[in-house]
Amino acid sequence: MAKSLVIVESPAKAKTIGKFLGKNYKITASVGHVRDLPKSKMGIDVEHEYEPNYITIRGKGPVIQELKKEAKKAKKILLATDPDREGEAISWHLAHILSIEDNEKCRIEFNEITESAIKNAVKKPRKINKSLVDAQQARRVLDRLVGYSISPLLWRKVRKGLSAGRVQSVATKLICDREKEINEFIPQEYWSISAFLQKRSSKEVIEAKFYGSDQEKMEVHSKDEVEKILGRINENEYVVSDVKRREKKRNPYPPFTTSSLQQEAANRLGFTTKKTMIVAQQLYEGIELKDEGSVGLVTYIRTDSTRISDEAKEKARRYIINNFSEEYLPEVDKQYKTKKEAQDAHEAIRPTDIERTPDHIRESLSNDQYKLYKLIWERFVASQMKNALYDTYSVDITNNGYIFKASGSKLVFEGFLRVYTYATVSDTEIPEVEINNKLLQDRIEPKQHFTQPPPRFTEATLVKELEEKGIGRPSTYAPIITTILSRGYVEKESKALRPTELGLIVTELLEEYFSDVIDQHFTADLEIKLDEVEAGQLDWIRVIDDFYKPFSRVLKHAEEEIEKIEIVEEVTDEVCDVCGKHMVVKYGKFGKFLACSGYPECEHTRPFVHKIGVPCPQCQGEIVERRSKKGRLFYGCINFPKCNFVTWSKPIHENCPTCGTLLVEKKTKKGTIIQCSNKECKYKRQGEDD
Repeated sequence: MAKSLVIVESPAKAKTIGKFLGKNYKITASVGHVRDLPKSKMGIDVEHEYEPNYITIRGKGPVIQELKKEAKKAKKILLATDPDREGEAISWHLAHILSIEDNEKCRIEFNEITESAIKNAVKKPRKINKSLVDAQQARRVLDRLVGYSISPLLWRKVRKGLSAGRVQSVATKLICDREKEINEFIPQEYWSISAFLQKRSSKEVIEAKFYGSDQEKMEVHSKDEVEKILGRINENEYVVSDVKRREKKRNPYPPFTTSSLQQEAANRLGFTTKKTMIVAQQLYEGIELKDEGSVGLVTYIRTDSTRISDEAKEKARRYIINNFSEEYLPEVDKQYKTKKEAQDAHEAIRPTDIERTPDHIRESLSNDQYKLYKLIWERFVASQMKNALYDTYSVDITNNGYIFKASGSKLVFEGFLRVYTYATVSDTEIPEVEINNKLLQDRIEPKQHFTQPPPRFTEATLVKELEEKGIGRPSTYAPIITTILSRGYVEKESKALRPTELGLIVTELLEEYFSDVIDQHFTADLEIKLDEVEAGQLDWIRVIDDFYKPFSRVLKHAEEEIEKIEIVEEVTDEVCDVCGKHMVVKYGKFGKFLACSGYPECEHTRPFVHKIGVPCPQCQGEIVERRSKKGRLFYGCINFPKCNFVTWSKPIHENCPTCGTLLVEKKTKKGTIIQCSNKECKYKRQGEDD
């Protein structure tokens, strides 16, 4: 008979923990939540202090029966769900189902799945923290009140299948507001002037950029201003007036929070936020390593703190000395500031064992797991190393009252850059000159420019914006983005997030009638109140009441005032295979699909595909964008499986001048390369955008 039953959320986590606890422990998994609000109705009793009506999740009956069976045999039950609000709520629901008393010390938590962390945790069980549960319950009730009140209104007034969420609507509004900025942006003309200069005794060229007069910096806005400046410049009168040499420090980056991990994985690895969290969860819960079994490789992945334990710091210092020498070790531990509004409940994301290097365990990891673990491992080690040092060199050059500036830098000590291979290393040397040196003009190049509108959000920049504005919490960023994409409010163009017509219409409607719900400051203030509930400083029912009473009045007004909005469906050139009518674009739970315009008489549908306007070289059918099982973009023939043409690189409407095969675009760090899709042909050229 097992003396203690330990319940976790996932089988993978159970397997890893089972390694560390002996035969006196039985480890089992709840497989996520066991109770939730019903999907078919609101499930909140607004007349009786917003009492939630929790029900057993469909399909969880056998899991619950097994848990009850094991609980009866156990002398002690320990609930080891994730160490956050949601994990606390899952433990609370499990305690209810298993009839565990409120004052029972049944809850254990750990920040990493390692032997020492698990064994220490089982020695220190505590009561379930009801304040944490209340904070999670308040969030769930708030989101349900908003979603199940506004969504049906949108179904009646706009279109069936729409949804509105307390946080997803704010995220959509941010993207819509950015699109409005882009559309209203008026470009402003400006010019740059570069002088390419040489010392009399050297052929090396220094590029010096026009700065202004010897009195002030000048902005150049027109060709007339450029010509006026060029008219005063004497090509034989460039004189070095000032030379400054400085040592510049480049600080290492702090270890990862959830937000910074999502941003860096998007920018460096091309991962979506959803993919990042799926892979990170695998690394946290445990990976089967050769000769070691299932091992948790990283600490808890939902955190807003950059804090690192003293033990982890000490191990990092020893590793740095042993592998790089004391020269790379700072005299004092690196300290990183955690943002004022952060909960700081958990450490930053780091490897559980710094000696377990990415390359050492590579054969046990999938490609995505290796990439993300390498990113986390390098970031942590680098965060404990010395600054990189540069020698910088700036030169002022005068000509008839005007000043040109040139600058360069040279890396003299790599510091943390020795480890963090994802950082860009700038090293731009220029020829040495001395004060009063006269320089010769090789050429002078004025260039016209126009100011650019703000860029559209990517997943990475949207996460950054949400975090900076206090909207949502680390665990919510990935679901927010997944939801607004799947609902058809936002679509991706390359990596950019762009609002659809539907997204703009719904956002405009919500702005007019539910301005508080999609106001970023209101949403951020609610997050602060939820933090106060967690800290036991505020009653969760009061938070809901303060929100719901005015909200219900606004909802009634909106129901009366909003008229039915007709959205014209996007008609495509595609023809229905059944009745011959044109297909239209529709949105479902999983995004876009094509449906017959003859509905309801004809119910034929098919997947939406994005054509790139290039014919298939094998059958002359259309080449379309497709996604692999892992989400990677590739290109294939629309006639698959009859035609098996496929390529990872984007085809262009041009054939190779050498062998006549289709040309493709390949993105590299240096820009776009046009190359032949025939592997035996060596034709290659730089893309036009470079």
